Amino acid sequence: MKDTVKAAVVQDSSVPFDAAATTEKACRLIREAGAVGAEIVVFPEAFLGTYPKGLNFDVSVGNRQPLGRDEYRRYYDGAVTLNGPELAAITETARETNTFVVMGIIEQEGGTLYCTVVYIDPRAGISGKHRKLQPTGAERLIWGFGDGSTLGAVESELGTIGSVICWENYMPATRMAMYAQGVEIYCAPTADDRDTFIATMRHVAMEGRCYVLSSCQYITLGEYGPGYRSQLGADPEDVLMRGGSMIVGPLGEVLAGPVFNEATILYAELDRLTLTRSKLDFDPVGHYARPDVFSLHVDDSAKRPVIFGKMRSNAEGAPRQVGSQSLTQQNLLKA
Repeated sequence: MKDTVKAAVVQDSSVPFDAAATTEKACRLIREAGAVGAEIVVFPEAFLGTYPKGLNFDVSVGNRQPLGRDEYRRYYDGAVTLNGPELAAITETARETNTFVVMGIIEQEGGTLYCTVVYIDPRAGISGKHRKLQPTGAERLIWGFGDGSTLGAVESELGTIGSVICWENYMPATRMAMYAQGVEIYCAPTADDRDTFIATMRHVAMEGRCYVLSSCQYITLGEYGPGYRSQLGADPEDVLMRGGSMIVGPLGEVLAGPVFNEATILYAELDRLTLTRSKLDFDPVGHYARPDVFSLHVDDSAKRPVIFGKMRSNAEGAPRQVGSQSLTQQNLLKA
């Protein structure tokens, strides 16, 4: 990690169902943070592409309705692709301001949407992504599942950066996979604005001996526009997500936040020496680990529903694929 890093965490609202307007707002917020020296800027879960808080898409067990399908169509149309104009504009803003951007998006691929975090390096552009492994509750209706191929942390001039989205932070194996990659700046975009998530973020920072940057939206019902059929309020002033964003140091100390019920940007200085000092008495994947008792296997290969290629048997007689390789396999072959 760089000796010192000025971090920024955005707590603000997206412009629901309007990717272009949200992009414009995101670029403004990046410039605002960059103007005061921020080197990394973290945005909430599903900031670009909308977190549809309170919608049920007219679904019950064994039943779907046309109006709910129309809501899904609108939601799908407001999502983005990695090579689309929205992320191109944000990438250009990151380059202009020399800031590393970590942003929650709703990503289109085929007919499926994914809750994704993109890493945008000011020099390299989009340097990686992480798709949420396990959507929570009703999110499973509208989002696909990520796989191990996007669990990788990314290296940057600031240090090793990883992302774990919302309730993935309650999956111990996911956290261990991050720690094992030497994550120094652990980003936690979320839609969880409850008090319990504050304790989670402090626990993760102390467990992982890393800096934790947690970002949640502050957004009201009225910002979703007329006709939004939320199950969680009726008054336009009703708060659907109240924030709770925070920055935590590697000994569990709160460096900024948590802040509730307002739009803001939180800032904190991160320093490398504090990371080193914190590992005197604990390293979850080092001197405090017990690999003779516990071990974790992470399958980081991409899982495709359809694979094209010839099949032939290996020495044991089991069929194996030839002709099409996953990205992970290709990278291993290049190494």
